[in-house]
Amino acid sequence: MTASTETQTAFEDQGAMLRALQPVYSALVREFVIEISACPISINDDEGFSPSPESVENAAVWLQQVDAQLQVHQLRQFLQTTSLASEPVLRHLLGHHLQKTTKSASDRDKTDFLLVQYFSLCAPSGLEDSDVDLDYVAQVLEPVLGPQQPELPAWLSSLDTIMQSAAHCRRLSELLHSGALEQGRKLKIQNAVRYFEPAAMVAFVRFSFMIRRIFFRLMHDDLNAIQDGLRELERRGVPTVDCRRAQFSADEPIVRLRMICQSWKVMFHAEYSSGQPLRMLVDLRAAVDDALQNGATKAPRAARAAAASGKHGSGTQK
Repeated sequence: MTASTETQTAFEDQGAMLRALQPVYSALVREFVIEISACPISINDDEGFSPSPESVENAAVWLQQVDAQLQVHQLRQFLQTTSLASEPVLRHLLGHHLQKTTKSASDRDKTDFLLVQYFSLCAPSGLEDSDVDLDYVAQVLEPVLGPQQPELPAWLSSLDTIMQSAAHCRRLSELLHSGALEQGRKLKIQNAVRYFEPAAMVAFVRFSFMIRRIFFRLMHDDLNAIQDGLRELERRGVPTVDCRRAQFSADEPIVRLRMICQSWKVMFHAEYSSGQPLRMLVDLRAAVDDALQNGATKAPRAARAAAASGKHGSGTQK
């Protein structure tokens, strides 16, 4: 292949990447009100899309400027809730970030998320946990990382131990207290330069995918346990639960708690971390468990007040 042919191929590849990413980045700019001028190239007609080398270069600079202002949690939120996140788009997003000469911590976090998102999209829904080995992950990621014969790097040997510990957790509270989420992130931060080694990226994708699976499994178990507990409390005639430990009221109506659980199912589908909402979920399950075990036979505060008022009123009529 001649130098001119290579240059033309590189230009065509850049054009294809721009065609895929310009609509996504423009949507991101609108969604999160990023203060930046419009993309130098507007793609309204696919057949008429023939940018010049200069315009492609300007558009590439524009993408970098958006990257500098876009936070990883915003990218995550957007791609997990938009119809634009197709396999080609994710592949081009990964190519865009991986080809950067200098990669920031934000680039690493975005790449890490995008790799797991790409694997999750391309892997079959019925994939068994036992099938998610390094060879299989490398095979799925081949379109973005190229052919690999992965081996777990020695400096990442603790990933398997962390995954095994997480797999033994039976409640979401156990997973959060295990520190598995934090330990994986700590390894990425401590080995920032080595993260972009293909074998390391494959290993981290496998780890993050398995931890995500465990998380969602336990999260759904907790939500189902809360809803089952609320139904049982209603059957016993208990209309409210003391949920102060979960930052709700001392007499939180069961009807409202059920609505909160439904909204959490949607919210947690697109995000997982050890943040405040998850702590509230863990604490809410504990509050419902306490109500089932200790408070079911006690009259709610309002009922006790009404009963006391009734007795007082009867006494004054004598």
